[in-house]
Amino acid sequence: MTSWPELEPMDNNLVNYGVTDNGIAIIELASDSAGGPLEPDKIGPNTYTHEMMRDIDSAVVRARFDDDVHVIIITGHGEKFFSAGASIQMLDKVTPGFKYNFCLHANETLSRLEQTPKLVIAAMNGHAVGGGLEIAACCDLRICSESSRFGAPINRLGLTMSYTELGPIVEVVGASGTLEVLLEGGLLDAERAYQKGFVNWVVPGDDVEDEARATAQRIAAGAPLVNRWHKKFVRRLVGGGGPLTEDERQEAYEAFQTDDYREGVQAFLEGRDPRFEGK
Repeated sequence: MTSWPELEPMDNNLVNYGVTDNGIAIIELASDSAGGPLEPDKIGPNTYTHEMMRDIDSAVVRARFDDDVHVIIITGHGEKFFSAGASIQMLDKVTPGFKYNFCLHANETLSRLEQTPKLVIAAMNGHAVGGGLEIAACCDLRICSESSRFGAPINRLGLTMSYTELGPIVEVVGASGTLEVLLEGGLLDAERAYQKGFVNWVVPGDDVEDEARATAQRIAAGAPLVNRWHKKFVRRLVGGGGPLTEDERQEAYEAFQTDDYREGVQAFLEGRDPRFEGK
């Protein structure tokens, strides 16, 4: 199995980024409770600020434009938190106007994460709370540790989730599941989150990274164009938007015209692994 790459900090030192030798991009959230950079040898709740969202945005765009990247893994630094959401300390210090624009930019960033054509896996080596739950919901697949907890106890803060923030969560667990999380204000354990369909795999804490890499490698072994088409088709079906157009229906058959289709068929007939090039 490929090893975890050497990670380098993005501009604001709140997200670390690296790419494996087989095309898996790693985006690691790393911040303290105030949303600032972590001190050496410290682990934090990986709360986000406007600066972290800018780092996430830059990392997603970087992976999107890298033709050698086929899958993105987003994770949190340390074993306690994937992300505890927006920094309450930061929100307590800024103006109402800043809060409004901060939320708009965060929504735009997570929309880009959700809509990027490349497959995104959330490797949750800890809790996903509040905005951390939103980040995870914007990913295509989710893997968590047995000790992970999930929730959005924002009714204890007198806050609401906007339509944009709720959308990905509702798509994953439905209206009733979302309301349970919001109205009760508690945290779901890993097994409960699995039963509700929020996570795809629950593994021992030490295995989250390995399971994420193995899953990413299985995805990357498939035809890249087909993976992107399937993500697009599923997002279109769950996102509504009215009846499918004739062009959308026809797009499903364009794979027959690709080099990857011809390579896949030839590899099957020859009894070997296919060598896809995304063409």
